Amino acid sequence: MKLQKLFVATAGLMLAGASAIAQSKPTVAVLYFTNSVLGAKANEDYAPLSKGMADMLIQELSVNTGIRVTERDQLQRILEEQKLSTDGKTDPATAVKIGKLLGTHHMVAGTFITDLKGTTMKLTVKVFNTETSEIEFTTSGSDKPDNLFALINKVAGQINKGLKLPDIPKQVSEAQEKKAEKIPYQAIMLYSRALNLKDSGKKSEAIELFSQTVKQFPQYDAAQKELDKMKKQAGN
Repeated sequence: MKLQKLFVATAGLMLAGASAIAQSKPTVAVLYFTNSVLGAKANEDYAPLSKGMADMLIQELSVNTGIRVTERDQLQRILEEQKLSTDGKTDPATAVKIGKLLGTHHMVAGTFITDLKGTTMKLTVKVFNTETSEIEFTTSGSDKPDNLFALINKVAGQINKGLKLPDIPKQVSEAQEKKAEKIPYQAIMLYSRALNLKDSGKKSEAIELFSQTVKQFPQYDAAQKELDKMKKQAGN
């Protein structure tokens, strides 16, 4: 009996220690990107990328095991519960408010815009400190839409460096760069549209579009994960 109690007490201390270590890690959350593309038709066409880009950046930041990154589904729940929208330009007060609700140290808010021909896409990212409400770091980058995932990967690295977060192992970083180069723009757009359908409650349509993404771009593992998650929730 004494041995059993000792085991339980030891296990409890280990769990408490693991929890304390997890809580001590810097926490980061990514808001949906603001669509600043000019022209009503073009703005509508690019709209799905608002959530898609945020999800991609979350994926890229999450490879750093030295930090904790808020999952997109958790952000979506908070936005729905609080009836908050990040469709327009996110002001510091809103970013900080959402950050505090999520319990994060750093809130990432980005915007994207294209040139009139749609041949170049520019991203601008600001990171807010939820404790001081100040902008900690700003970065930007531009590239062809076909190189969008590589651009997101680059921005993730800049955020990590700019905030002086724990380093990502070189081998992991290089692997992410290579993977990013293989994901084409068409895959990102399909995936982004599927995320919008999911959040709109159109689950069967979302599953179908995630399935299409996986079929056409099997190397896009994020789409497979979302597909598996939705099928599990649907009991399939």
